[in-house]
Amino acid sequence: MTDKLEILNTRLIAARRQDVFDAFAEPPQLEQWWGPDGFTNKVPHSDLRPGGQWRIIMTASNGTDFDNLCTFEEVVMPERVSYIHHEPMHVFHMSMVFEEEAGGTRLTWRMLFDRTEENLELEKFLAAANEQNFDRLERHLQQTGKILS
Repeated sequence: MTDKLEILNTRLIAARRQDVFDAFAEPPQLEQWWGPDGFTNKVPHSDLRPGGQWRIIMTASNGTDFDNLCTFEEVVMPERVSYIHHEPMHVFHMSMVFEEEAGGTRLTWRMLFDRTEENLELEKFLAAANEQNFDRLERHLQQTGKILS
């Protein structure tokens, strides 16, 4: 057993790998779909390279802002991205893998947290929130005409 708490989400998205990757890599697209249901976003800074930082301000439906700061550890376009999420709470490592597969792109997110009581309570919420993120990504790709027929 690891000392880390792992949250793993994966989904086959009926879109080209480059289009799925670009939806994350391009801030104007990312702002349209990132986060669970009810959130809006602003990306004032994104330096997508190892050592680069990413800042996204997520606004909940009640108006509360969550100013997130991350540092990219690995970027291999359009295959994978990993980063450390520093703020505003819940420090974690995130890896995103974009794999070509029959029918589209297999997107896998792996979050690693320290195994604390607080993080254990968040586990179910975060797994469900990631699924909402994937739903929003698919709707965004559909709206932009990127879903494969």
